Amino acid sequence: MNDKHNLLQIEVDDRTTLREITLDDVSDIFHTIDIQREYLEQWLPFVPFTKTINDSLAFVQSVLDAAPNQAELVFTIRYNNAFAGLIGFKDTDRANRKTEIGYWLSEPLQGKGIVTRSVKALVRFAFDELDINRIQIRCAVGNTPSKRIPQRLGFALEGLERDGELLANGLFTNLEVYSLTNSDYITNKNHYT
Repeated sequence: MNDKHNLLQIEVDDRTTLREITLDDVSDIFHTIDIQREYLEQWLPFVPFTKTINDSLAFVQSVLDAAPNQAELVFTIRYNNAFAGLIGFKDTDRANRKTEIGYWLSEPLQGKGIVTRSVKALVRFAFDELDINRIQIRCAVGNTPSKRIPQRLGFALEGLERDGELLANGLFTNLEVYSLTNSDYITNKNHYT
């Protein structure tokens, strides 16, 4: 279990901080999902399965209890010191030094650049601190706000993952796959400061 005093925090800007997830975040995560179900389930397949606070507890506990070789860094996005959403690494392949960044943000905070700046901070962290060589972001074809983030940050569109995700409505959606390599990052490092 994480010790609160040793939590990893990444300062994004003067209003936004990424803080490693803890059991103290369970209530905020569940409450945000519960009051924004209709909005969030458009693109997040886990929303219908998050029926009670125990479902959010199980998710957080699974992150905290993961074996060291399978552990993923998951962060709460804190905006003005309040919970705003989640962001983190997933499906990390340590042998090939690649990972994926996933994120979601509370609806009232959309359009402020919070996730774009948070992804930028995770990109720097992944390449500079974790020795990652490749980061990918996958976004549903119709999820324009989400896919604008890798586009803004210079990720390359590699193609479509056909029927890559089953949405809450029971339909599969194609995913656009974006990637950024360490050499891309080095070439355009000033874009990430």
